[in-house]
Amino acid sequence: MKKKIVVLGLCTFMLCGCGKTVPTLNDGEQAIVSFNNGNGVSINELYNELKTNYGLEALINLMDKKILEDKYKDNLTSANEYADSTMKSLEESYGDNLLSAIQQGTGLQTIDAYRSYVYVSYLQNLCIEDYAKSQVSEKEMKKYYEDKVYGDVLVNHILVTANVDDDATDEEKTNAENEAKEKINTIIAKLKESDNVKETFTSLAKEYSEDTSTKEDGGSLGYINEGTLSSAYDEIVENAFKLKDGEFSTEVITTELGYHVIFREASKEKASYDDVKDSIRDTLSEDILSTDASVNTKALQELRKEYGMEIVDSEIQSQYAKYIQNALAQAQQANDAN
Repeated sequence: MKKKIVVLGLCTFMLCGCGKTVPTLNDGEQAIVSFNNGNGVSINELYNELKTNYGLEALINLMDKKILEDKYKDNLTSANEYADSTMKSLEESYGDNLLSAIQQGTGLQTIDAYRSYVYVSYLQNLCIEDYAKSQVSEKEMKKYYEDKVYGDVLVNHILVTANVDDDATDEEKTNAENEAKEKINTIIAKLKESDNVKETFTSLAKEYSEDTSTKEDGGSLGYINEGTLSSAYDEIVENAFKLKDGEFSTEVITTELGYHVIFREASKEKASYDDVKDSIRDTLSEDILSTDASVNTKALQELRKEYGMEIVDSEIQSQYAKYIQNALAQAQQANDAN
């Protein structure tokens, strides 16, 4: 059946597009190319050649485009805008060499073909993201909420850096780092001796901290939580959650900024589960996307099943089954390697 549909499409194009009668070869096959000796290339030969060498890839692109455009019909404008923006950026970068760069980098032969690839990839990513979210269970989200969601905490810190010149030797850098760590340990010792940690911490921040934006305010970072500050403060946030209100860190905290001691002054109640469940789902689905190499293949495979995809041509159906099997096997190897 599939072959008949393709042949019909080619015949229609030749009859209507060219306005000519389709020639017949010596063997009775309809020709797409004919020679004056009666030989040529038949439509069936072309179909079989395309099916063998390019059919699966072309078919997957065509069927995914049709399915995705129906599934994400409300996102087509965004997909087109993204494709246009991407192509504009590439045109600015490559200029007249854009087509050559596309051909060498992707194997696609036209600029329009690459734009279509970008457009479909945008829709595929929506599908993959939705699939990843669907793999997150309510049980997993509730466990994440119990274990990893906290209320905002009011945190103060003292920062000490290893001050060395750019041309310092390795030994000089090590000595400076050890000196900075020792200074933090000295601060911790003074806090342990204090009868009023808050007051002492404020005084020590003004005396020792090299964070000029917070030292005069006792090292206050304000109320913080995951994502409140830049990633440079991730260790501080993580350690703050381990403390109770009124407690300070008793080990040196190391970040890309330097060495710290922190004081957790106060905290707020965490948000309700219903208020944060969507963000939790997003976080857990992002973990799936970053750790499971098979998610792309499985997402699109499930979407095709959802739409009742059936490949009528048995040879291409066999190619598709092997394609899925190989993709999943390669993904498993990547997962095992990680």
